[in-house]
Amino acid sequence: MSEAASRTQAPARWQDFIQLMKPRVMSLVVFTALTGLVCAGRPINPVLAAVAILCIAVGAGASGALNMWYDADIDAKMRRTRGRPVPAGRVQGADALALGIVLSLFSVMLMGMALNWLAAGLLAFTIFFYAVVYTVWLKRSTAQNIVIGGLAGALPPVIGWAAASGTAPLNAWLLCAIIFLWTPPHFWALSLYTSEDYAKAGVPMMPVVKGPASTRRQILAYSFVVVPVCLAPAFTGLGGAVYLAVAAAGGLVFLLLAWRLFRSHAGEASGQRNTDGLYDVRAGARDARNLFAFSILYLTLIFATLLVEHLMGVKPLVLLGELF
Repeated sequence: MSEAASRTQAPARWQDFIQLMKPRVMSLVVFTALTGLVCAGRPINPVLAAVAILCIAVGAGASGALNMWYDADIDAKMRRTRGRPVPAGRVQGADALALGIVLSLFSVMLMGMALNWLAAGLLAFTIFFYAVVYTVWLKRSTAQNIVIGGLAGALPPVIGWAAASGTAPLNAWLLCAIIFLWTPPHFWALSLYTSEDYAKAGVPMMPVVKGPASTRRQILAYSFVVVPVCLAPAFTGLGGAVYLAVAAAGGLVFLLLAWRLFRSHAGEASGQRNTDGLYDVRAGARDARNLFAFSILYLTLIFATLLVEHLMGVKPLVLLGELF
């Protein structure tokens, strides 16, 4: 944080405080939470549904602000993050911390009072897990940071489901499992062409600790696990025929890209990224970039398909009553 403090201070704009809340991450959180809320299949007042989604969005923003406050020192060392408001000196660390705390309390209390305390408790746990367990502990101490820390990003559909129904059945946790298992290959693909940044900042990402070859093997292994799990909703009474087709077709592409990445030299010295652009990489890292980009599309497609099927009242392939 001393490096951030040494930068020339400029008046903070409202856009800087929005950036503190990581709006891109927030959009995915809101989308998966909305899917969980709709898939719960319980009638809910539209105003209360909007309040639930607002609380989840604000909670995600709170997590982002707390993360940016604590990580300002390492963010300042990385090309991808050095322009963030705190390391760039546009927002004081204390202001980011205050914003995160206020938004955390607001989102959890409003969720509990307007919806139910199961959803509020899950939201509070998610904020704590991301801001403390992942940011403070896991991120700087273990190469499994993304694996374990991915739980925070996987919980929003469970929170949405709980907000609508007051329960968290197995199908809600299946949606959580999809995101949880999707996270390692998604972020490790990114880290293969940003490993130089992570090494400079002292963050023990998998390519830094175990090397790119081991990371590529683990990405492939996780891919062979996550794709079957993505098919599972079609057999638990959650997804329909269209979902099965989308998950299967997208899963085949996912596995193909993971196999190509496994056979590549992505992450080796010749494959390092030479610009600040997230998708602008050298030839040797294109397979990592392609998997990273498609993984976002794949997750979006399967959750969007579930959302549309339930909004349209499409019958699931398998009816399992209340078991799931």
